[in-house]
Amino acid sequence: MMDSAPFLAATPVLAVATSLAAVPLIAASARWPNLREAWTFLAGAVKLLLVLSMAGWILAGHTHTYDLWEVMPGLMIRFKVDGFGMLFALVASSLWLVTSIYSIGYMRGLNEHAQTRYYCFFAVALSATMGVAFSGNLFPLYLFYEMLSLSTFPLVTHHQDKEARGGGRKYLTYLLGTSIAFALPAMIITYLTSGSLEFSAAGVFPADTSPALLTTLLLLFLFGFAKAGIMPFHSWLPGAMVAPTPVSALLHAVAVVKVGVFAIVRVLTGIFGLDLLTDLHLNTLICMIAGFTVLVSSLIALSQDNLKRRLAFSTIGQLSYIILGVGLASKLGAQGGMLHIAMHAFGKITLFFCAGAIFVATGKKYISEMAGIGRQMPITMTAFFVGSLSVIGLPPAGGLISKLFMVQGALQADLAWVLVIYLVSSLLNAAYFFPIVYQAFFGAGQETRPQVPMQEAPFCAVLPPVVTATASVLLFFFPGIFLDFITVFLAG
Repeated sequence: MMDSAPFLAATPVLAVATSLAAVPLIAASARWPNLREAWTFLAGAVKLLLVLSMAGWILAGHTHTYDLWEVMPGLMIRFKVDGFGMLFALVASSLWLVTSIYSIGYMRGLNEHAQTRYYCFFAVALSATMGVAFSGNLFPLYLFYEMLSLSTFPLVTHHQDKEARGGGRKYLTYLLGTSIAFALPAMIITYLTSGSLEFSAAGVFPADTSPALLTTLLLLFLFGFAKAGIMPFHSWLPGAMVAPTPVSALLHAVAVVKVGVFAIVRVLTGIFGLDLLTDLHLNTLICMIAGFTVLVSSLIALSQDNLKRRLAFSTIGQLSYIILGVGLASKLGAQGGMLHIAMHAFGKITLFFCAGAIFVATGKKYISEMAGIGRQMPITMTAFFVGSLSVIGLPPAGGLISKLFMVQGALQADLAWVLVIYLVSSLLNAAYFFPIVYQAFFGAGQETRPQVPMQEAPFCAVLPPVVTATASVLLFFFPGIFLDFITVFLAG
């Protein structure tokens, strides 16, 4: 055991601040697009290297804490790096680089306006995401959570038309409204009851805390962190599909929604503690709420003809998969739920990348228009197929591994009825993805005239889904890349 970490004490703060520091450089380079995007890549590369510099230390069983400011006794703005935070930070920082490449192909391919503003707020959003990942207690986590809501609003409303403004209003109303009305009071009550907002595997509540109060707080946290998309506070998410596709990919795979489930998992594992959830049978309540969202969102997805909206409702269900897995309050269930954060991120971002590539190349966004498109865009639709396998949970894609852990976790928690939810939802996942793939490759679509052959999207819009689809397959064979961090976290 080493006495001190082999990196700067403030490394987690630097990882948070890197992309934030790039914002003025990006803004100043508005007239030089290549330079502007070079700053984006440089900030992304530095951020990823800072995160990787801490990985070995965390895998060795250590944690790292850095105190920035004591607001009041027992309330500290603290940064903490542990296994779970590292998992999320690695997913976010690695996929930011891939999404930045994709953004060039998409934004330039469609000649989008206000690209500099887009890259600036994109960078701020990643700083907020990294802040959530490395928050040492519930107070800074909440601050960064709100920072993310505000920084992604200009991204959601990027097109600045009536539809974008309407989607943006709903986005901000739901996310800020629920966090202020539910999560903030829950956080204050928790602090007054326990005197602490620090994350602890044993939980923070005194032994004599009223079960009714604990149940109420649990519900406030579940619905207060509405970025997780738990019904009925989910409709902001399909509404946010008015944003450009790289933003949708950011929202649904990397940042916003994953910050929601990350915050809830932090509350379940660090504020309540898995043992308390089991003792009070709160795990059953969590599974019922999350299970309802999984099934209903999957049924709604079946009826969506707009490809991005179908992916949006799929995301709502997959987020509740994560909460369902951790909510089982069993070790295997928690492992599966946390691992699904990474597995779903790579699979779903692949699907959104493909949806955007189709739109850039063909202008098509409705599934009913895409018959035969796989013969014209074979690389894109093959990547789409791989991403679908991961989200459904079929080999050889990483989503199977996390779902197997969750299935075992349901048996370990003696909640066998949850297996029915997993089975039915997986069948529904297949029902709303496989017909798209089948129609793309084997459907009798209207063929393009020979003199105007349809081709793949620009290289920068095709390479990223190939990379993330390949990563989804590699994670099937090497899940330890992320699973080892979870094992270390739960062992602590």
